[in-house]
Amino acid sequence: MEILLETERLILRQFTEADADNLFELDSDPEVVRLTTNLGQPTPYSIITTEFLPELFQYYQKYNNYGYWGVIEKSSKAFIGWFLFKPIIHASYFNPQFVNANDIELGYRLRKTAWGKGYATEGSKALIKKGFDEGVERIVAVGFAANLASIRVMEKVGLTFQAKVIYEENNQEVVLYAITQSGYKNKISPSLLTSKI
Repeated sequence: MEILLETERLILRQFTEADADNLFELDSDPEVVRLTTNLGQPTPYSIITTEFLPELFQYYQKYNNYGYWGVIEKSSKAFIGWFLFKPIIHASYFNPQFVNANDIELGYRLRKTAWGKGYATEGSKALIKKGFDEGVERIVAVGFAANLASIRVMEKVGLTFQAKVIYEENNQEVVLYAITQSGYKNKISPSLLTSKI
């Protein structure tokens, strides 16, 4: 199991087959998946083992440092969710009208017990910094317009609003936020890099 990065309180690592139960538990909480493409519905265990985990493993084979990353809380050693950091061209909602083929998508899904602790902000900042240090030109994040907590995280880590569109698969309004490498260097202050939600 490969570790992508560590922050003060988190470890981001590759998934393994042993994470099927962790993912099932995460996606079985209606509150966690309420404002995701699941629209409050749990992901069946069979889908996790036969579709989702194999998809994650393909990212690890195809890319260095891109894909989905399990999040471990250092203090408890508990699995608390995941971050994604991957080429947006692989997203089902990829639309060249709004994003570039070489944009990198940032996303996260955390257990309810991890909400309100600043973990989404902490992990996102670390991934953004890593991406720009390694030559990424633009990072984007997509979320439902109703997910105000997630939008606050996007704004706290320096992303700015780009567009509001309808996600055709479920007719939900989504927002697109982004930050460029030059914008990151010019906008991010030292205090923003260390703030917590």
